[in-house]
Order: sequence, then C-alpha cells, then structure tokens
Amino acid sequence: MKTVGLVAEYNPYHNGHQYMVTKCREEGATHVVAVMSGNFVQRGSVAIMDKRARAKAALLDGVDLVIELPVPWAVSTAELFAKGGLSILQGLGCVDALAFGCETADKEMLIKAADAVCDIKVHEQIKEELTGGITYAVARENAVRKLYGDKIADIISKPNNILAVEYLKAMRSLGSNFDIMPILRRGAEHDSLKENGEFSSASALRIMLERGDEKAFEYMPCGSVAEFKRLQNVGRAPVAIDDSERAILSRLRMLTVEEIKEAPDISEGLENRIYNAIQSATSLEELYSIVKTKRYTHSRIRRIITSLYLGIAPQDALHKVPYIRVLGFNERGREILRAAKDNAVMPIIMKSSQSYDLPEYGKHIFDLECKATNLYNLATPRILPCGTELTDEVIML
Repeated sequence: MKTVGLVAEYNPYHNGHQYMVTKCREEGATHVVAVMSGNFVQRGSVAIMDKRARAKAALLDGVDLVIELPVPWAVSTAELFAKGGLSILQGLGCVDALAFGCETADKEMLIKAADAVCDIKVHEQIKEELTGGITYAVARENAVRKLYGDKIADIISKPNNILAVEYLKAMRSLGSNFDIMPILRRGAEHDSLKENGEFSSASALRIMLERGDEKAFEYMPCGSVAEFKRLQNVGRAPVAIDDSERAILSRLRMLTVEEIKEAPDISEGLENRIYNAIQSATSLEELYSIVKTKRYTHSRIRRIITSLYLGIAPQDALHKVPYIRVLGFNERGREILRAAKDNAVMPIIMKSSQSYDLPEYGKHIFDLECKATNLYNLATPRILPCGTELTDEVIML
C-alpha cells in the first residue's frame, strides 16, 4: 500500500486534476488522498460548487479519500494554506508521499529554491526590497535573484512552483518525511483564460460555468460534469461571490478601524485604507480596486475581505489543524481510514456530532466552518437555510 497525498481546491475538478491523479498511479500510488478547501477558497472567494459535490466529483474521477482543509487555512496565504494541508496529511499517519503540480519537476531545483527562501540573508534583503513599494512575492523573487542567481529566482516566479516551495517549507517546519512527487503541469497556465488542448485552467472554467457556457464540460471529467449539472438543476450552482455582495458590504460597513486591524494579513496601516474604501465603495470590485496598490495584490485584498466577512482572526490558523474532517471516500479510501485509525495523531471526524468531543480550539474551528457554510448558502442561486454543515453527510462510494 502506497498512499500519496495531494492538497487541492478542485474548483472545479477538471482534466488537469485527473491527469495528476493518473500520474500518481503511474508512479506507484495504490491509494490517493486529497486535502481540499471547503466552501471558501484561497483566492478569497466562494467555491463554484459546494465542498461535498466537489469531493464526490473527485471520488468519481480518481481520488480515494477527500478531507477538508478548514476555512482559516483555506482562505489564507500560500504559506499557511500549504502548512494546513500538510499538517492534515501528516496527522493521518499513513501517507507515504506528497504529490504536487509545478512548472519545474526538478526535485533538486525545488529544494534549492526552498533553501533560498528560508535563508535569513534573503529575508533581510526582502525587507530592503519592500521599501520600493512592491509586493512581497516580487520582493522575494528579487532578493533570491540577487543572492542565488537567475535559475533559482526563476523557479519562484511561477505560481505552481511557489506553492511547491511552500509545501517543502511546511514539510521542514512540521518535521514531515514524505517522499516528494513533483508532477509537471500540462496544458493551460495557472489562471490562464485560454484553453490548451484537453486542458483549461480552473479560472477559465469558472467563467464559462458562471455564464452557462457548456464548452466548460469538455475540460471536466464525467463525474465533475454530472455533479455540476445535478446542483445546477436544483438551484445550488454555479455559486458566485457577487450574489453575496450586499451581505458582504453590509458586514464591512459595520466594522471599525480597530476591528479591521485584527484581520489576518493586515500590516502597515492597511486597515485605514480598507476602512476608507468601505465608506465609498458600492460594489466588491470597486472596493478591491480602491484598496489595491503595487504593494497590495488583488488576491491579498480579497482574502482579507473574506476573512472579515467570515470572522476569521489571525490566531485561528497559527496552530496545526485540530482535526481530520472526512468529506468522502470510496473502497480504497476506507482502507486509508483503517490505516489511519491505528496511526492518526489527530481526531478523525466522520459525523458533525463528533465535534462536540473536540478540545476548545477544535470546537472553535468547527464553529467557524459552520458559520462559513451558513454564509456560503447565501451565495447559491437558490438561497439555502442555515445548519446544512450539521446535516450533510459524508459521501460514500
């Protein structure tokens, strides 16, 4: 039994994701477990389908076990997103390898890049670079280029490589001993709005699905298409953040500068800029545009706004994920769970009632998840009631 772990969003599950699972099998994986974002995702928005539908799509099209990445980590920076996902895979106690997509499948170069971004001299250079008013990502790339040269800097100039490096950093900080399995990304580039052969980026697919363009189905496996159509027929997809715009703006208009300052990733007086933007913005896009600068990227602003809407505080994601929340599994997934029963170092939650037995931190994170789902249910085409987090069941195939 060789179990390979993935950290993903599957927003939606598409041909590129299925290709990754196939490559894992070709590399010897007998079992594949994915840690997946829930109803809110790392770009600071809602998932186009709810988490259980996305979990079922993944199970129908190659994955064996899907576990939820709780919302404080799912809507966080790449560093915390990676650390949260890996802490769950490590917590299972039976995962042998970590697979991830990247633009450079050279293990040695990825490790060197991880070494570089961890270097204290690079951190000192980053501080100097930031005085020029550029984003942290650009400052880090510039610092690595000056101290380690173009080859290493070029590694961290690519979006999937950046996340790959964060996985390697997380492995070090958590003391994980997974084998690593970098898989060269094929087809459309990350966030590209153009298709490439049988592949399309998730960003392009979401745009197509939101506008009702069935061309998207050409780039999604059968299970994913079936789940989307099922939800669409009952008014539960596509889910779009714009449908929660008034709810989000109303929540933001109730906040003080001091409350905004307590949000994750706030620094250098950014709370004042956000507060002032809230007073004049009449749409989310206008709000993002007002706040955005060369220093503060669109994605960073979206994550901050989403955290404010959901009531997520910086301390919520500072510790390891406190539990393993199973969203779905097939027969091979059952085998992973049997192995985890003897080896897991974190409580495994199959039913919502099991959250009552968690320590206080675990209960707090689970409560945040319930509240996030209640708000997600306002963004569905047909508004859903509160409490579905407690009544929806694990997917079993």
